[in-house]
Amino acid sequence: MILVIVVAVLALLAGLAANRYLRPRLLSEDDDTGMAVKDLVGPLLTLTVLLLAFILATASGSYGKAEVASRGEARALDQLVETAEYAPGEQRAEIQAAAVCYARAVRAQEWPAMADSKGSAAPSVWSTDFRRTFRALEGESVFGMLVAADNKRSDEREERLTQATASIPSAILWFLLATLVFTVIALGICIPRRNNRGQLATLVLITALLTTTLCIIRDVDRPFGGIIDVQPTAITEAQRQATRDFLAQRSATDLPCDERGDRRAA
Repeated sequence: MILVIVVAVLALLAGLAANRYLRPRLLSEDDDTGMAVKDLVGPLLTLTVLLLAFILATASGSYGKAEVASRGEARALDQLVETAEYAPGEQRAEIQAAAVCYARAVRAQEWPAMADSKGSAAPSVWSTDFRRTFRALEGESVFGMLVAADNKRSDEREERLTQATASIPSAILWFLLATLVFTVIALGICIPRRNNRGQLATLVLITALLTTTLCIIRDVDRPFGGIIDVQPTAITEAQRQATRDFLAQRSATDLPCDERGDRRAA
């Protein structure tokens, strides 16, 4: 994002320099004439509409899928905890405890890592505990429901991690940045050298808006980091409900993990 801003400022300075030194060599008309402010609005509206459409598609794609996957994972975990109520006492406690620890690991460790398009191995420790507990329930009527809920949780987690990776190739971002540079420089050449306060103000505004648009594109394409991000609200609520169900039968000291979801030493 800083690179986008720096390049945009340099493009603006290059456009102003071109207006000052290159325009007199390229144009022989009266130097007080040139592109009026109303003429600058046309490219501004065209580029803004195109880029905003791109942002809208991105927001409804990567960001939307990330949010849906996050909520789906939390719902699947909550269903797993509720289904565990039909299991024998020992297995019920193990599943609910693993669910609490899984939610803690996702919220405290994997969520911050997704800001850098990475995952964490901490939640996988507890998903392994799920499967180990399920094996003791083979043949029970609750076995199929537990496996189905856990498969849903696994699929939603995989989708969440997939959407944490940027979906827009770097080449496209560089292309958009180059478009911004050429547009600003070209508009700078068209501005008259004198009596040009209105045109210069409009050029600065265009540069600021296009730069902001590119920054938004980059930010939205990374739904778990930046200003516009998906919060771990759903998984936090799932953790709260799983903790409530576990504490109804056991004490907090029976949980096999700490607040970050790391396994406690035996």
